[in-house]
Amino acid sequence: MDNKAEVRDFLVTRRARITPEQAGLPAWGGHRRVAGLRREEVALLAGVSADYYTRLERGNLAGVSEQVLDALSDALRLDEAERTYLAELARAASRPAGRAGRPRARIVRPSVHWLLDQMDSTPAYVRNARTDLLAASPLGRALYAPLFADERPNVLRFLFLNTDAGEFFIDRDAVAAQAVATLRMASGENPHDRSIAQLVGELSTRSDEFGRLWAAHDVRQHRTGTKRFHHPVVGDLTLSYESMALVADPGLVLNAYAAEPGSPSAEALDLLACWAAKLPETPNSAGQLI
Repeated sequence: MDNKAEVRDFLVTRRARITPEQAGLPAWGGHRRVAGLRREEVALLAGVSADYYTRLERGNLAGVSEQVLDALSDALRLDEAERTYLAELARAASRPAGRAGRPRARIVRPSVHWLLDQMDSTPAYVRNARTDLLAASPLGRALYAPLFADERPNVLRFLFLNTDAGEFFIDRDAVAAQAVATLRMASGENPHDRSIAQLVGELSTRSDEFGRLWAAHDVRQHRTGTKRFHHPVVGDLTLSYESMALVADPGLVLNAYAAEPGSPSAEALDLLACWAAKLPETPNSAGQLI
């Protein structure tokens, strides 16, 4: 990822969405040639000179202080995920040339596989930054059966390249937008990750929708929420999820799902567990390479 280009595009898209009225500024003149705020208006709100902000928007974030980043984030009304993303871009810009970022885990450790195998009543899986599903609990594999039909299941590929995605994810469009925003967040944390760049290139070439969402530069932290599924065996399920980083394995995340007790979704999940128990055993392969 080109850090300077990413910084430029991110800042341009963020200021384009804020009007002078929203920022509490007078809208001088009639016709405005730019959408949203002008550079000098962002500079005024951030308390920096227009020339300095112009330099920042050209991608020169190396050495920028936390105070300036905070002021810029306030001026652009960035949310928590966007503030974190901007800070990651600044860290990447300040990193010496040729120096990689934080090391990422390359395998799913055997003990993580054992943990998943013990989660009989919980749909769960481990994924990496580019949404490859690397390992799963028995019920997780059953829930995501349409994805695990592929030899190397990947959430983003399924969402944008598989025509069944709109049937499986009831809110497919929202899920797709969130997944792209999560990938954009991961790309800021891992600017030199070739596997992410390869996935972005593949999906941009094969899906106009992905290209449009990627160009929006939206970012999101995938932590908790609700997803609605239409499973081919048990029908509709509404499940809450929690996303938990595997602290010992940087870059790997465990997602676990649960249904509200006593709900129709809980009954459907019980039926799914019965169905999964009758399937041929598919053990996770310990130490799977990423």
